[in-house]
Amino acid sequence: MKRIWVVLLLVGGLWADEPAEKDVLSGFLRKVIGKGGGDRLFYYPTRTAPDLPTKYGVTYENVTFPSEDKTKLHGWFLKPERETLVRGTVVFHHGNAGSIGYHLPFVVWLVREGYQVLLYDYRGYGKSEGTIARKGLVEDTRAAIVYVRTRKDVDVQKIISYGHSLGGAKSLAGLGEKMVSGVKGVICFAGFASYQDMARRFAGQTGANLVTDDHSPRDVVAQISPVPLLIVHGRADRTVPLEQGELLYKKAKEPKTIFRVPEGGHTRALWMNDGEYRKRVLAWMNEILA
Repeated sequence: MKRIWVVLLLVGGLWADEPAEKDVLSGFLRKVIGKGGGDRLFYYPTRTAPDLPTKYGVTYENVTFPSEDKTKLHGWFLKPERETLVRGTVVFHHGNAGSIGYHLPFVVWLVREGYQVLLYDYRGYGKSEGTIARKGLVEDTRAAIVYVRTRKDVDVQKIISYGHSLGGAKSLAGLGEKMVSGVKGVICFAGFASYQDMARRFAGQTGANLVTDDHSPRDVVAQISPVPLLIVHGRADRTVPLEQGELLYKKAKEPKTIFRVPEGGHTRALWMNDGEYRKRVLAWMNEILA
């Protein structure tokens, strides 16, 4: 995400010293990219996956399921070794880059703790069909949860939604706009509250002018209540600043919890200090599913 926004910052900010010049450049970029055209700069999909779950010793099943508009999505359903002792099912919504094979480290620890996990790709990512668009990706988050509810090996009363970065933002928006029955807890790790805020962070007001705030979670996160919400955010996150997590927490209604991870970055916060905050997340999950 950062590289493209830095380019826009250079074009729209550093090359224009006067406000009038900035307005001209901003208007030019809007014409070239189009209204809301900057929205697509949030996505960096790949069609290949570098790793399979078997690399981590995890059993999995290839699955496909339809999104709300019937776009076919692909994913992996990861299973604990002792399926008779499954604690619940986690639907994981990954970040903005790569495909599911790049995001396995975010979830394999949950499988080892006895959770089934659906790790899936949004439309336009990996082996999923369709074209990337924010509305569609938000719909994909709900569709993934609806899918796991159809499985005979899933307890439909023990489902947790867990999103990282862009996946956190999208899943909060998806469930805030329309909650899916059976979701007992929602986790957002290093997610952001506003697309325009993030564009402004990387490319100033010029960047903010190129994106929309449609389906931003800050507008709907309050509607996740009464389902418990957990916000996890590193204090040293240089990609999505802690203030974005704080804004989500402020906008949310009870029951809500926030873990501010000291010295935690954008991806490693749950792995620091011998996994201290992984243990706290796990305890939170076990409690709400008890």
